[in-house]
Amino acid sequence: RIVSVGTSNPPRRYTQQEVLDLFNCEVKLISRFFTNSHIKTRHLVLPDPTPDGTMPDESGEELLAKHTNTSLDIGCEAVARCLKDSPYAAEDIDFFGVVTSTGFLCPGLSAMVARDSGMRDNVHRIDLVGMGCNGGMNGLMAATQFAAANPGQPALLLTCEVCSAAYVFDMTIRTGVVNSLFGDGAAAVLLVADDKLTTAEGPQVLGFESIMVADAMSEMRFDFEDGKFNFYLGRDIPYLIGETINTPVGKLLDKFGLKKRDISQWIIHSGGKKVIDSIKYNLGLTEHDVRHTKSILRDYGNLSSAAFLFSYQQLTREDVVHEGDHGVTIAMGPGVSIETGLLRW
Repeated sequence: RIVSVGTSNPPRRYTQQEVLDLFNCEVKLISRFFTNSHIKTRHLVLPDPTPDGTMPDESGEELLAKHTNTSLDIGCEAVARCLKDSPYAAEDIDFFGVVTSTGFLCPGLSAMVARDSGMRDNVHRIDLVGMGCNGGMNGLMAATQFAAANPGQPALLLTCEVCSAAYVFDMTIRTGVVNSLFGDGAAAVLLVADDKLTTAEGPQVLGFESIMVADAMSEMRFDFEDGKFNFYLGRDIPYLIGETINTPVGKLLDKFGLKKRDISQWIIHSGGKKVIDSIKYNLGLTEHDVRHTKSILRDYGNLSSAAFLFSYQQLTREDVVHEGDHGVTIAMGPGVSIETGLLRW
């Protein structure tokens, strides 16, 4: 079962217009990506302007340092908040997985956060790096499998994305799209397989279903240019996801003898307005079904692998689910990949 969840963001929150003003963006098409994105605010870690009012061009080394330092801050805070809402302490954790795509570290982020959070030195660890926005679901799958194979042993997953550590501001359309969309955030989720736990502690994770559109692999990707990672988002992404989404969702529901009408909660990655609308249309969802997804996009932007856990946290705060309810989690990312999971309260 999912026992608890905790989230964290860097302290500074920017409006879309504030980001445009900081970078003195006067390209109208790029400005439109910011102002028409249905995003109001995002948490970002941006450098201070120089005395002449221009934004410094952060080097690859500076961006990686930003990823490392910010990840430790928000990652440890998300872990602490998650554990605070559970009966477990850091030294009780038997499995610790970390998901990130905004920087490569060796030793991995799992070792650093485990050390700084007070976990045991023999905690089982795994780092999932470079899977993108769907990586949180892949990590949830790994943590669930560990918990199921080791009843009573708590498994903790941290999704940690410092998207501002992968920003390139060169006033091109490519980077304008990316820079208008992503925000910084971390989310931790705790899972335990224990027959004594009930719906009051959280939902069961029943299973997963995946699909990868291999022919569209280049539509979402990182390129390495001039010592920096530069993210690319193809304009056909919403349509690719829309025409594919029914396949994994259908297989997931068939596996458990369910229909779409049996799903009372939909927890969907906030990938962007067009992506959300495409999923909503193709699955036949209502505006109410995607309320958490859209509110996370509005207030935080696209938080990559952490986004679906922010949406899940909002759902838990509503206190509207009942015993026997089913929920479907969906995340999309590079590949083009779609990951789905089924929950039961």
